[in-house]
Amino acid sequence: MTFRVGIAQINPRLGDLKANLALYEEKIRQGEKAGVDLLLFPELSLTGYFLRDMVPNVALKLASPEIERLKKLSRKTSFVAGLVEESSDYRFYNAAVYFEAGEIRHVHRKVYLPTYGMFDEQRYFARGDRVRAFDSKFGRAAVLICEDLWHPSTAYLAALDGAAVVLCPSTSPLRGITDQQPQDDNARYWELINQAYAETYGMFVIYGNRVGFEDGVGFWGGSEIVAPSGRRTAKAKYYDEDFVVGEVNLDLVRRKRTMAPLLRDEDLDLTINELMRIRERPSEVKKTKVKSKKAKGKKKR
Repeated sequence: MTFRVGIAQINPRLGDLKANLALYEEKIRQGEKAGVDLLLFPELSLTGYFLRDMVPNVALKLASPEIERLKKLSRKTSFVAGLVEESSDYRFYNAAVYFEAGEIRHVHRKVYLPTYGMFDEQRYFARGDRVRAFDSKFGRAAVLICEDLWHPSTAYLAALDGAAVVLCPSTSPLRGITDQQPQDDNARYWELINQAYAETYGMFVIYGNRVGFEDGVGFWGGSEIVAPSGRRTAKAKYYDEDFVVGEVNLDLVRRKRTMAPLLRDEDLDLTINELMRIRERPSEVKKTKVKSKKAKGKKKR
């Protein structure tokens, strides 16, 4: 199967759902004209990123009118939207929603919420608790949001769950630019891991970053599509808005996994057993310390 993927590298307005919905509609129409089958929007691009106390004001329940509007927009072109989802128990999630044929087909809630340096997500968002691949008309895929993909376990789980394509909406800021090193540190690292995951697991990695500035922080863009060979088949501009289109040919996934059947040979029992051992290790250390203290007490008597 071959299909066309677009990435809308946009500069959303902070806290302005109305303006960002209009921007979504504009880019979806642009995708339709370009023959795009699947369109990826960046992380939290329906709301802006540095929301802080605005989170409850822009959160959407999956039955909200704005979501119904997005469903209608997906009748011709499937897409991934980045938004704040409000659950029935009033929790707020940094979420990516996959729309297809006028319906919601999958919701991923960000699992790893960065709360260090300039990031403060865990203060405002609840954590997602699962990584799942899902079936779409383009085959089996998975969505991982920004920091999720910095943790190797997430790509591993997605691949083992059958994903041939990983869609990664991101809001990656500028960091580490100097006169001696003009390329952003984050850009360099993202390009490295996108290439590594694509080639290691034999899958397409579709990475959609944003641009612009919020609260004095800039975003570097550089969205890309990386094939299972590790080759970049589409690359957006750095620092500027862009709309890139690339072809995804799932035969390349088959070819890569046939030549290097790493997923076929993966020993799940080994992985599970070793993870269980590692998970129990802290309690074993604690027990050892308790025994040591008891032994010292007996010697004193």
